[in-house]
Amino acid sequence: MKRFLTILVLLGFAFSLKAQISPNKYWVQFTDKNNSPYSIDNPQEYLSERALERRQAYGIAIDEYDIPVNPSYLQAVQETGATLLNPSKWLNGVTIYTTDPSVLAAIEALPFVEGTRRFYDEPLKQEIKEKTFFAEEFLNPLSKDTKEIKNYYGYAYPQINQLNGIELHNMGFKGEGMLIGVCDGGFDGADSHDAFSQIINDGRLLGTYNFVDGNTNVWHSSTHGTNVWGLMGGNVPDTYVGTAPMASYFLCTTEDVNSENVIEEYNWVSALELLDSIGVDVVNTSLGYVTFDLPQWDHTYQHLDGATAVITIGSEIACSRGILCVNSAGNDGDTSNPYISAPADGEMTFTIGAVGTNGNRAYFSSIGPTFDGRIKPDVMAHGYGTSVPSYGNVYYEGSGTSYSSPVMAGMLTCLWQARKDKSSEDIRNIVRLASNNSENPNNEYGYGIPDMMLAMDLLSQEEIHYSEQNSLLQLYPNPSNGDVNINLMTAENLRVNIYNQIGQIIYNIDFQDDNTERLTNVIRNLNEGMYYINVIGDTESQTIKYIKY
Repeated sequence: MKRFLTILVLLGFAFSLKAQISPNKYWVQFTDKNNSPYSIDNPQEYLSERALERRQAYGIAIDEYDIPVNPSYLQAVQETGATLLNPSKWLNGVTIYTTDPSVLAAIEALPFVEGTRRFYDEPLKQEIKEKTFFAEEFLNPLSKDTKEIKNYYGYAYPQINQLNGIELHNMGFKGEGMLIGVCDGGFDGADSHDAFSQIINDGRLLGTYNFVDGNTNVWHSSTHGTNVWGLMGGNVPDTYVGTAPMASYFLCTTEDVNSENVIEEYNWVSALELLDSIGVDVVNTSLGYVTFDLPQWDHTYQHLDGATAVITIGSEIACSRGILCVNSAGNDGDTSNPYISAPADGEMTFTIGAVGTNGNRAYFSSIGPTFDGRIKPDVMAHGYGTSVPSYGNVYYEGSGTSYSSPVMAGMLTCLWQARKDKSSEDIRNIVRLASNNSENPNNEYGYGIPDMMLAMDLLSQEEIHYSEQNSLLQLYPNPSNGDVNINLMTAENLRVNIYNQIGQIIYNIDFQDDNTERLTNVIRNLNEGMYYINVIGDTESQTIKYIKY
C-alpha cells in the first residue's frame, strides 16, 4: 500500500475524503497543459517502469494525454476554496466539491478554465448498473447439494469449461505475472473471504483505491465487486477456482451505489489513468451507463457511437495505451431500449455478452449495433446461472453480463500471458476469430463463444490476418495526432471518402496507384475530432473510425 500512495504523490493527485453523495460537485475543464513541470521526454516522472515497458513492447509513444494535469492549475482551483476530488489528465480537468457559488464563479474566471459542469443530483438509492440481476434476492445460495462440484474448479467449472480454458491452465497459464485492474461499486466482504486469501497472502493484491470516498477502503458499499473479482481471482481448489487465479490485482471503487450520477464516469476515467500509470495489463469493468437520476445526463442511442460518453472516451484512450479493456454488454436486452451501454460501445473496448451453460444467449444480454453501425457485443461468456463468491464466505448463483465479463477477462489474461509478444489488439482479434460464430457475427451473439485452445493455435501462427478489420486499407496509430501510417491491403482500385462526425463528406480520393502519400497528407491536416474513412473497393467496402487529437 505504501508503494501505491507514492504513485499518488507522483501523479499529483489531490483526493479529498469528502464523500461524493453530496450534490455540490462539479467538473472543471482546463484549456491546456501549458507550462507543465512534466514533459513527454521524462515519462518516468509520471509512469511506472512497468507502464513504460508496456509502451516500449508494443511501440506506443508517450503523448500529450500522458502528461498529468498542470499542478499549478489544480492549486489555483484549490485556492478558491474548492475541495479537489479526482483529477483527470486524459480529460484535462478535475472534479471538485463546493457549496459556495462565489467559489465556482472564481474558478470560472481563471484564465485556464474553459468551463464547468454541474453534477447536481439529489441522491436516489438505486441498484448498480447491472440492474435486477445484481440484486441479492436474485442470487441463490449454493451448496454441494444444490450444484454439482466438478473436481478442482468446484462451482466455477462450467464457466471455464465452456471456453475450453482448463487446458490453457494445465499448460501453466493461470495469470502469473499479469496485472488486472477491477473497477466496480465495492468489494464488501472480499477481504475476509476464503476465495481471495491466497491472493492477499501472496501479496498479489497490489493496491486499492476508492474514487468515491477518496481513500483506500474498498471493502464496503457493495458485494458486486466481490462477485466480479472472484470470477477471475477466486482460488479454493475443489470448491471454487476462477479464470485467472494466479494473476495480480488492483481494485478500484468508482461506482457510487447510492445514486446514479454522471460523475461516476469521471471517477472511472481517473481510475483508468491510475491503473495505466502502474502498468496494468487488463481492466475488467462490469458497469454500464445509460440512464441517470437526472434525465438531462441520460445517454441516448445516438450517444453510443464510441466517441461521445465520457467513460467511452476514457476507455478508448486506455485501449490506445495498450491496455485490454473488457466490459460487460449490459442487461437491457429484453427491454424497449435493448442496446449496449457506455463504455461497451467503444470500438477497441472488448464487450462481453452473456450465455447460459447451454451456450444460448441470455434473454437479458444487451445487443448491438452501436449507433455508428459496429457489431456488439464482441464475444459471449457464461453469465446466466453463474457461480460467484459473495459476502459471508459463501457462494451464490446469479445472472448478468456483469459476470460474463470477468469470466472472459480472466481467460484473456491467461491467453495473453502465453503470448505476451502479441498486442492487446492481436488478442482481441484472435479471440474473435476463435469464436463459434466468427463466420457470421451478429448483434445478438457477436462473434460467439471463444475456444481458448483454438485461440492459442491461431496465436502460434507466424502471422495474423484480420480480413474483417483491415480488408482494404490499414491505418495506424488510431487515435493519433495526424502522423499515421497507411498500408494498402489489396490491389483493387479504391475510392476513399472522408466524412466528419455529422456525416458531411469533406474529402474524396481515387486510388489507381499507391496514393497513400496523398491520403496521409490529408489526414495530417484534419482538424481535431472524429472522422469516418470509407474505403470502397471493387467487391467490398470498409469503414474506419479515425480520431484526430
